[in-house]
Amino acid sequence: MTMQWLYDITVILYAACVCGFFIDFLQNNRKAHQLAFWLLSVVWVLQLSTVVVKVSDTQEFPIVTPSDGIFFVAWVIVSVSLVMHRFFKFHFFGFFANLVGFAIMVMMLFQPDDQADMILGQHLMSDLLIVHISIALLSYVAFVISFILSMMYLVEYYLLKKKKWGQRLLHFDSLARLEQGSFYCNLLGVPLLLISLLLGIIRVVDVFPTINWFDSKIVTSFLVLFAYCFYLYQKIGKNVRGKPLVFWNIIAFLLVLINVFLSEVLTGFHLW
Repeated sequence: MTMQWLYDITVILYAACVCGFFIDFLQNNRKAHQLAFWLLSVVWVLQLSTVVVKVSDTQEFPIVTPSDGIFFVAWVIVSVSLVMHRFFKFHFFGFFANLVGFAIMVMMLFQPDDQADMILGQHLMSDLLIVHISIALLSYVAFVISFILSMMYLVEYYLLKKKKWGQRLLHFDSLARLEQGSFYCNLLGVPLLLISLLLGIIRVVDVFPTINWFDSKIVTSFLVLFAYCFYLYQKIGKNVRGKPLVFWNIIAFLLVLINVFLSEVLTGFHLW
């Protein structure tokens, strides 16, 4: 009940936070922006409190179930949004990032009550599988942030093309900086995903010696890795810049969504 209460309050405050960022985006309202930032700080504290309560109540690492993973991603997005606002001055990043973060939080309302079996939880806690899951989620967070910066790039590109000058445009930062930020996120996400896949392969060979290597989860995971490696090749090897690179980044992120949601339904073994 405590966790449910914390979660409900968090969602309500998060909705108010997103509204504040939206008002700032439309009207360049500094007071709304400041209020949204402080609400986001409260949301971060409540999310952390939810994790602490769950660890205290269940005595299991809160990353075992799909709902735990979704919540973890939302919490990291909020954390990154606060850091970006404080140190890097991406003015509108908070609005775009927390639209995504709030959507992830709302998705949890439609998730089943997927409490992990106690034996499974203890098994995962003592296994390198927990490291595999954690690193995979961190790579997904990097790809989410890269996608957000790409969407900001496209919005700013549209405003420039339509010659819609104004205070709003000044708060987007430069196209070059948005593209560079997206590139750095992918540069971080690719090795994290590769490490996660290697750990997963080691574990699956040990537990499932007769595993179907064409399982949807395995195939889509390597497709995601290939897509982002091709992105890095385009950027570093062929010096591709601008919209073509941004569009490829968006395609790669769509593969991430397929990997996270669709393949979870079709997989034969990747049930956590």
